Amino acid sequence: MTSREELEAQLGATRRRLEELTVEVARNDEIMERAQRRELRLLQAESFEALILGLIDGLRISYGVDYVSLVLCDPDHDIRHLLLANGTPAEDFAHLLVVESMSGLAPQYIALEQPWLGVFAACDHQLICPHAVDARSIAMIPLTHRGKLLGSINLCSSDPMRFTHEHASDFLAHLGIIASFCIENTINRARLLRSGFTDVLTGWHNRRYLTVRINEELARARRDGSRLVCLMLDIDHFKQVNDSWGHAAGDAVLRELAQRIEMQVRASDVAARYGGEEFVVLLPNTDVSSASLLAERIRKEIAASPITLPCGEPVTITASIGIAEVSPGPDEKDLKTLGDSLIARADVALYAAKSAGRDRVVVEAA
Repeated sequence: MTSREELEAQLGATRRRLEELTVEVARNDEIMERAQRRELRLLQAESFEALILGLIDGLRISYGVDYVSLVLCDPDHDIRHLLLANGTPAEDFAHLLVVESMSGLAPQYIALEQPWLGVFAACDHQLICPHAVDARSIAMIPLTHRGKLLGSINLCSSDPMRFTHEHASDFLAHLGIIASFCIENTINRARLLRSGFTDVLTGWHNRRYLTVRINEELARARRDGSRLVCLMLDIDHFKQVNDSWGHAAGDAVLRELAQRIEMQVRASDVAARYGGEEFVVLLPNTDVSSASLLAERIRKEIAASPITLPCGEPVTITASIGIAEVSPGPDEKDLKTLGDSLIARADVALYAAKSAGRDRVVVEAA
């Protein structure tokens, strides 16, 4: 028969186990609530930039880790273009790595279908976590869409036991699913928004987009104390093309001209079809001298070789370009008026180029 002391010992052990389970349940509830709050913040991100910051800075704080990086595969440069369109190049995010291919970045990417937890090895993980200092363990969370690896969220810790192969990874796998959905959804939403900013004929941005971006670029120039240059370009004698060969020929000339201009401008420049046969290119952080050299290259590229029309007829096209610049002061308030003035001044310089004989570049009079 069990003695009283043995029963009391068993009862004490049962109470302690119950207390441990109660604490564990409370801890799991807290973990679940934190996870739900994290996911809600990601789902509520209103822009791609906000989502990126939520994944990098938000997860670093939420998980209490030393470093978080985000790797995104962008073979068609969709992500880069979306970020540039919103005025924030991918390079502005310190811990974001946008790549054309996942190949060669980390050995785990060969078959990363579930979160990988283990030892941080510089030879394996330095490329995806270039700024991880004193990292000893890492959790690589795959981002996938329809079975295809899109990238990864990488959590790094100086604690070698924080992420090990023995740790459960269900929460991390769920986070990867939510993050993948948010990234894909945000990109699609941005694409839909951009569709209203696109000129259907040339594939360039349109005047509506230019109106938004010129204010953003002026705000950036005001903040950085830099300059913004505007090129306004107009096709010479374009009406003759339409009159002689029809509007299909004119459309072909506009498409080809847009391609030739695009070959000369930087990814950070803002190019838009302003209307009809007029195009505008905004050059951030550029002076008039550099802008003039670029304008000359564009002018020469346009006239370098004939454009073959749909009817098979070759036609040589020239263009006139006007240049104006602005350097907003730190106290500048009315950016809209300043932007309208910049375009108007470039238009005046364009008119001067036309009046001087066309096929030339004219900088606004000082």
